Amino acid sequence: MNIKILPIANDDLLNGYYFYEKQKKGIGSYFLDSLFSDIDSLMLYQSIHPIIFNQYHRLLSKRFPFAIYYKIEYEYIVVYAVLDCRKEPAWIEGRLE
Repeated sequence: MNIKILPIANDDLLNGYYFYEKQKKGIGSYFLDSLFSDIDSLMLYQSIHPIIFNQYHRLLSKRFPFAIYYKIEYEYIVVYAVLDCRKEPAWIEGRLE
């Protein structure tokens, strides 16, 4: 299986990077390293995460309050979004639609 990160999910990662980098230099890079490590773990642990909004698996990040929303499609693990869990659930659901 291969992992495919959609452009909009990549934008989510960059937004998180800029947010944390503004807090303190270097934390943005740590954020990306942590989230990419979580995404890489999908190679071993895909499909074990709960299904949210009747269609997406949700992997909670280990170090940051972010969730990775993905689907299994044929031979790919497709990452649709990487969103801040502190957002309103209705906003998150709307963003995923």
